[in-house]
Amino acid sequence: MDRREAPVTEEGWYALHDLRRIDWDAWRDAPDHERERALTEGVDFLREHEAVTDADAGGSAVFSLTGHEADLMLLHLRPETAHLDRAERAFEHTALAEFTERASSYVSVTEVSGYLTEELEDGIENIDADGTRTYMKQRLYPSIPDTEHVCFYPMDKRRDPEYNWYDLPFEERQDLISGHGEIGREYAGDVTQIITGSMGFDDYEWGVTLFADDATAVKRLLAEMRFDPSSSRYAAFGPFYFGRRFAPERLRDLFAGEPLPAYGAEGDATEETAEGDADHEADVDTPDEEEESEAEEAAVATSGGRPDPGEPPHEEVDTEALAENLRRVGIEVDDHPDAGYGLLFFSEEDAEQLVDEVDGLRGNFDHYDTHVTTTVRAEAGRSAIVSLWKNERAANTASGFLSDLTGAGDGLGGPIADGDRSGDSTDTEDAGDETDEADASASPAGTDEDDEIRGQLSDLDIYAGQPHGEDVYAMVLYSEAPVEELREEVESLSDGFDRYDTHVRTGLYEGGEARVVSDEATGPERAAVVSLWDTHDAAETAGDYLADLPGIVGRAGEGSNFGTMGMFYAVKPEYRGDFVDQFGEVGEMLDGMEGHIETDLMVNVADENDMFIASQWRESEDAMAFFRADEFRDTVQWGREVLADRPRHVFLA
Repeated sequence: MDRREAPVTEEGWYALHDLRRIDWDAWRDAPDHERERALTEGVDFLREHEAVTDADAGGSAVFSLTGHEADLMLLHLRPETAHLDRAERAFEHTALAEFTERASSYVSVTEVSGYLTEELEDGIENIDADGTRTYMKQRLYPSIPDTEHVCFYPMDKRRDPEYNWYDLPFEERQDLISGHGEIGREYAGDVTQIITGSMGFDDYEWGVTLFADDATAVKRLLAEMRFDPSSSRYAAFGPFYFGRRFAPERLRDLFAGEPLPAYGAEGDATEETAEGDADHEADVDTPDEEEESEAEEAAVATSGGRPDPGEPPHEEVDTEALAENLRRVGIEVDDHPDAGYGLLFFSEEDAEQLVDEVDGLRGNFDHYDTHVTTTVRAEAGRSAIVSLWKNERAANTASGFLSDLTGAGDGLGGPIADGDRSGDSTDTEDAGDETDEADASASPAGTDEDDEIRGQLSDLDIYAGQPHGEDVYAMVLYSEAPVEELREEVESLSDGFDRYDTHVRTGLYEGGEARVVSDEATGPERAAVVSLWDTHDAAETAGDYLADLPGIVGRAGEGSNFGTMGMFYAVKPEYRGDFVDQFGEVGEMLDGMEGHIETDLMVNVADENDMFIASQWRESEDAMAFFRADEFRDTVQWGREVLADRPRHVFLA
């Protein structure tokens, strides 16, 4: 039998799950001064390791476990095994360790594998798709979520005679892993996971640590996964450990039998910390500063520590001034109804160079309910970083970390609308546009003006919703690069986007089928990359990755007041030639119309019957005059016979 192909892996931080039982009999019998010493040294140990004072990066947390297996679980993530070794021995040197005994432990390392992308074989830094590369790095260097509950278990893949994972071909294993992951993505926002590999490190092959505020979300996720073939046929599980995270200073409550508030709750601060102890200030919340510390804690993975923010490094401006400044960089505050306070910083660093920094910061901010969105965009030769929060206190702390970004100067900050808002935050993963040209064309549809024009078109019996349904948004960028060069990269991006439920589809459209231009139109024919999403924020996020494609350029006439209308047509195969001929007839009419700049008929390189028409106009009234014309109305009626689906229209700029 041929040897099966093993997946390529890349490793990140080493992990130690240290599970302890408390010797309650010894605790009850100990004199008060011994117990006090044990608690003091225990709190100090937990604080120092949660603050990662022993390494340049990583994370630590402590959990109270429920059930007979263990009472405490200490979780450490560190760059080197020496850090874990030192943390393990340091705990044994505390007085607290005398009242505990090890129930179990698990040693592993965060990993990603070639099941996600075979490009990993050349190293994570050589993966072309920025989204895939960023996603992998987040798995290799995770933040420990500040959620209430934890579930940890080790697992193997079976080697039974009937179901042997390691005898399956690579492609079959890859498909099973992909299907398993789709279930997990349905719980995004409810359950966060850290996956670690342990072959050669411990008795099982992987460790799985799940985090959730709602304990039943973990149960539902695992129950659903048990019915997936990847688990039902090929998975074998070790013991499960379940518990709740608590702040280090709550160790006294645990040993006293008192209630343990959820991690980060009010009161998770000692008087010493509230007074600003430099060693502990970063690790706990004070009752008056809970929101500031949320953003402060969120940045620990990128900052290496949480400095005292002091006075926020941004200039306070009023609501109107903030909204105007945000609008200039492509952010409409009305698109973020949960936001109560906004920040805007500028950096001399190129936006492309800032993307990874901002991604890391935003990924940590996203753990907190007060965060709405953080994004970077190219703006007139510099980069604009926007961060929106539900309230001013959380934004003030985030301001300090934004000002630490490479090349960042002083920023602006101010209230949005009526000030602080209290709705639930939305999960966003915004990123900015690489170039000014990309920024000019990378703004998804969905403005009030669009809705007004759609109403006018509806009165003309012309469907004018967003493509593929009213709740879908389009991001379209144009490239002068050869289609052969673009195709593979677009397909790779689309595969990466498919990990997200908000992605509808992404495709590459080739120009040259037909084109009508005015004297104002400039530049050669271009290819169009079209990405459709369920949400405005997701479409904006895609804009960053699309802007990384080769040869991205701005639209001719990008300064026009109205911009571009995109029209999507699925043509019945037998009528494809007729459709192209009909476009030629309509083009003759367009050629003489006032306000028309150019109109391109483009074809999906993967499906010649999928057509995309981009029509650019100076003013909305110019475009509406065309749509009101009898010739266009006749074309719409004719199209009902030749189209496989109704036309979809969306405003792209």
